[in-house]
Amino acid sequence: MSEFLALAQGDPTGFSSPLGRIVVLLALLSALVVLLRWWWQQRKR
Repeated sequence: MSEFLALAQGDPTGFSSPLGRIVVLLALLSALVVLLRWWWQQRKR
């Protein structure tokens, strides 16, 4: 547990950890998909 606390203090966002990067990447991809679907719906009208 102390390792986790040391990591949390040095990196509050968690972006440097592989899991943090994967989470951020998935969030960006899902936002892109939602944006593209919205744009495609607008284009069809």
